[in-house]
Amino acid sequence: MGHTHTGYVMETLVDELAHAASIDPVAYRRALLVKHPRHLAALNLAVDKSGYGKERLADGHAWGVAVHESFGSVVAYVAEVSMKGGAPVVHSVTAGVHCNFAVNPRSVAAQIQGGMMMGLGMTLPGAQITLKDGQVQQSNWHDYRIANHADTPPQIAVYIVPSADAPSGIGEPGTPPIAPAIANAMARLTGKRQRSLPFET
Repeated sequence: MGHTHTGYVMETLVDELAHAASIDPVAYRRALLVKHPRHLAALNLAVDKSGYGKERLADGHAWGVAVHESFGSVVAYVAEVSMKGGAPVVHSVTAGVHCNFAVNPRSVAAQIQGGMMMGLGMTLPGAQITLKDGQVQQSNWHDYRIANHADTPPQIAVYIVPSADAPSGIGEPGTPPIAPAIANAMARLTGKRQRSLPFET
């Protein structure tokens, strides 16, 4: 059950290594994933559908990319992000999903959208779980923030890699990759790496 934080660490680290090597982060991942066809297929689908590398973004906008496998499925995100008041604004999210055979594609899309929003919520101020004297201080939604409609990106697109293999999990795989995708875009815009969740603004 460590996919949210391990996925965050690994995908922000991979992005940082790509930057240090002066290699495009998608090209860097593609080189690492040559022996992982499902990861590569999800990444390529998200990148192709998002317009990454082909479309010119508005000034002050940047792409962020992340790909992660959990519960037998691979999800790649390409997020378009800008900054406002030191905080990220997510304009669009494009997902590439490899969950083998999609029994109900609309359910897959709904699960990915919901998982993406839960993962986005982990980046928001107020999403901390804090302890005092051994007790968790947050007790319910009145003192713990979750993402709501105002935080929802205006454009969310989910694409599924065609497959005839036995279906894999889709309940949670949409959550882990979105926070690192946003963080990687922020790093391109600000030059600062986010080392913790929720983000420091």
